[in-house]
Amino acid sequence: MTMHIGNTTYRDGFGIPLVLVHAFPIDHRMWDGCAKTVCDLSALNDIPPFPVFAPEMPGAGSSGIPAMADTGPVDADGAYPQALERMTEGYASLLKSLGYDRAIWVGLSMGGYVALMMQKLHPEMVAGIALCDTKSQADAGHSREHRLRIASECEDTNSIEPVMGFAAATDRDSTVKRSPAFIAKFTAWLHDQSPAGVAWRERMAAGRPDLSDVLPQITAPAAIVSGEKDPSSPPEEMKKLQDAMISTATSFTVIEDCGHFSASEHPGQVARALLELVGRVHE
Repeated sequence: MTMHIGNTTYRDGFGIPLVLVHAFPIDHRMWDGCAKTVCDLSALNDIPPFPVFAPEMPGAGSSGIPAMADTGPVDADGAYPQALERMTEGYASLLKSLGYDRAIWVGLSMGGYVALMMQKLHPEMVAGIALCDTKSQADAGHSREHRLRIASECEDTNSIEPVMGFAAATDRDSTVKRSPAFIAKFTAWLHDQSPAGVAWRERMAAGRPDLSDVLPQITAPAAIVSGEKDPSSPPEEMKKLQDAMISTATSFTVIEDCGHFSASEHPGQVARALLELVGRVHE
């Protein structure tokens, strides 16, 4: 069975859709400002209105938590080794149900795993790809253990407290992330999450395969976006992704004073990078 993937439509239109895949541990609302700017700027520049969609990962928003039969096998440590693949098939089915056979796939952080898996499973459905503050490698060692520990804590306590640190800020973070308004918004988003949904996504990400071999296979126009102050996907790491994408032209946007959640912290700059990609897809 195909996983059900809920969807938010920011704009209907025609042509190739822009599909925005959100990060962990929040939902599609992280794209609100960026999607609005994409729509506003495209209208100002007389760009014909293309659809803008923001699907929800399983366990977020309107997407339920998949049954184990749909999730697939479970590794000995509790990770889900086939869940990313099955989830991505759900995204492909969603796009087809909306009447499209190709899209520009934009993934931020965990959303980038979906974009890369879409390239692996259905390259014919990738008209363009944008990788924002993400990575291609699988988790191993401490990273994998940390995800699974968070998943267990969320399940055992029926709480999202284990991920509330995502709303905290330090002196090393961007000006936006340290602002009371951003902290309040992110905290509210986190409180809306399901502990079981957060745990499912952690177990999916912990078990995902390494997708580095996909990068040289990308032939569609591509874009990379990286927050200058991103602690987990800094520009020097994101540059390695660009270097590996040898079969396409890839723009590289570094956003100053920006952390991991670039589309929420600096939505306008991310929107401009995405519109530039849209333009290249339609050349």
